Amino acid sequence: MATLVIVESPNKEKSIQKYLGNGYIVASSKGHIRDLPKARLNVDIEHDFAPNYMIMPDKKSVVESLKKAAEKSDRILLATDPDREGEAISWHLAYVLGLNVNDPIRVTFNEITQSGIREGIGHIRSIDMDMVNAQQARRILDRIVGYKLSPFVSQKIRRGLSAGRVQSVAVRIIVDREEEIRTFVPKEYWTIDASLLSGRQSFTASFYGLRSGKKMELPDQKTTDEVLAALEGKNYEVLRVENGTKRKSPAPPFITSTLQQEASRRLNFRSSRTMKVAQELYEGVEIPGIGAVGLITYMRTDSLRISEEALSAAAKYIEGRFGKKYLPASPRRFRSRAGAQDGHEAIRPSTITIEPDSIKASLTADQYKLYKLIWERFIACQMANCLLNTAAVDIGAGDYLFKANGYTVTFDGYTRLYEESSEKEEKSKALPPLAENEALKLKKLESEQHFTQPPARYTEASLIRALEENGIGRPSTYASVISTISGREYVVREGKTLKPTELGEAVTNLLKERFPKIVNIKFTAQVETDLDQIRDGNEEWVAVLREFYGDFDATLKKAKADMKDEKIRLKEDETGMVCELCGKPMVVKYGRFGRFIACSGYPDCKNIKRIVKETPGTCPKCGKKIVERKSRRNKVFFGCSGYPACTFASWDEPTAETCPNCGKTLFRKKGKQEKLYCAAEDCGYERVIRKNEKG
Repeated sequence: MATLVIVESPNKEKSIQKYLGNGYIVASSKGHIRDLPKARLNVDIEHDFAPNYMIMPDKKSVVESLKKAAEKSDRILLATDPDREGEAISWHLAYVLGLNVNDPIRVTFNEITQSGIREGIGHIRSIDMDMVNAQQARRILDRIVGYKLSPFVSQKIRRGLSAGRVQSVAVRIIVDREEEIRTFVPKEYWTIDASLLSGRQSFTASFYGLRSGKKMELPDQKTTDEVLAALEGKNYEVLRVENGTKRKSPAPPFITSTLQQEASRRLNFRSSRTMKVAQELYEGVEIPGIGAVGLITYMRTDSLRISEEALSAAAKYIEGRFGKKYLPASPRRFRSRAGAQDGHEAIRPSTITIEPDSIKASLTADQYKLYKLIWERFIACQMANCLLNTAAVDIGAGDYLFKANGYTVTFDGYTRLYEESSEKEEKSKALPPLAENEALKLKKLESEQHFTQPPARYTEASLIRALEENGIGRPSTYASVISTISGREYVVREGKTLKPTELGEAVTNLLKERFPKIVNIKFTAQVETDLDQIRDGNEEWVAVLREFYGDFDATLKKAKADMKDEKIRLKEDETGMVCELCGKPMVVKYGRFGRFIACSGYPDCKNIKRIVKETPGTCPKCGKKIVERKSRRNKVFFGCSGYPACTFASWDEPTAETCPNCGKTLFRKKGKQEKLYCAAEDCGYERVIRKNEKG
């Protein structure tokens, strides 16, 4: 008989089995096995919010397999991920396998390495019911908001919409920023720069104000021209030189939110992509000569704690590679922000000596980029400061004062390896050696008009930062929140920025008016605090749900009564078309199978049309436009708009390019070797698409 160890992901099985060895059998639950069925609310509000969990349909065979494996084992250990979701999955597994949650059956692995597995197996415990209840409370809260508020929003705006406890606040943050941008009034200001010579060395000084040291604004051209006129023919001299030193300290190691932000800025990864790749690195990668090994510690964490073992390994590596001068006087320890769960270490490489470039051939491109980012950030956080010599110079000219700043790097320290992308680059550079009372020669005096800029739209990185700073949601949920609000078309991407759609603004404005608490940042943050209190055993989960639901239910009933006959119309649903049957406007409607066009006079007029997406191509048979259609299995294909008179159809996409032989539309066939070809009978033209043509 052996010990059965159940993990969450099948990708971990091989790695963990290798370290546990004989006497252990590793199997996986493949994520959650029980959940609230989707068809109904499945929460008994009248009886202390009792959830009605059921085995998920696609997990029935997994559960049966685990039951059979359990029968053949003399001990069962539940080794799901070391967070609330993982604790809840273990609780569900204990239920279906008939295990006692108070028995020592729970084990967690912070890293999938030999030492990490040994550490976990050496600290077996019972299931933490406070963590389970915190997860249950979150799940039930989100289910109540989603299943009771979403139908109301859909009824008042558009079918198929959703509202959520965290997603709605995220959209509000983006909508509020857009409103700031719309109402922003640019303010004019001017700058004056003096290009000066000290001996043969030139440098630039910027206008500051009066020689007395008082700052002076240049709000318009008139004021600027007056200053320029007053400076005409004036001598420039050094009034004050202040030399100093500056120390730049490295950024702390990554936590979930900062990893998502930096990967977005530096690698252009979306948060969902970052978390997917990080999961792969944590679960294990096959490395020649080493075998399957987890390359990073657990990636869902808000703690900056670093183990003493990792600190020692980092110091040894840095001294060996860079030299002792690159080590600080003592290891760096970082303080986690208030409210951090501190359940796991910061995100770091599991084995310091596995350098990114040494295993590049074993990793995908994304895995290599993210591992390199994590590895370099962690090593750099344990390196010495970067040292700068700085100079600040005051320069007088007539009644006015100019300032210049410069620096030189005297010791690169941690910047030899890594520098955070969000660190502001110093605009100033080295200044020539200057002495007080030194006369300077003016080369050129330039003025320039500027206007203040509105606040920037949020990017994924800045939105994640805003959510974290305001205590909204948890870092592990940010990727799914951003995916949801994009998928629901509440926001669209313009380059790297997130812009609210008319739909997103309509939903937000409705919630702000009728459900102010749901989209209130402070209230939502308080809910997160309450969930943390449940986790810490300081709050009773049913009591938290009762307090939330009482106010929510009353607000929902009032909103339904007040808006009984109201419907919010969106401009984006207008078509500009007129119904040929009754003359009323045609509008875009949303049904079970997607969008369609219908008469606004429904139900008196039931005229409907399909939305047809035209392509740049024309039919090779009859010359009519080719349109995009969908098969019965919802697969996109392309057919003649003259159907059924013309039955031409193709799975390949038509292009704007025409055949050099017959002038008809060329189609693009995808595959390992993409090509363009002519679909006209008896033509036969085709050519392979070169790499620089693909897009």
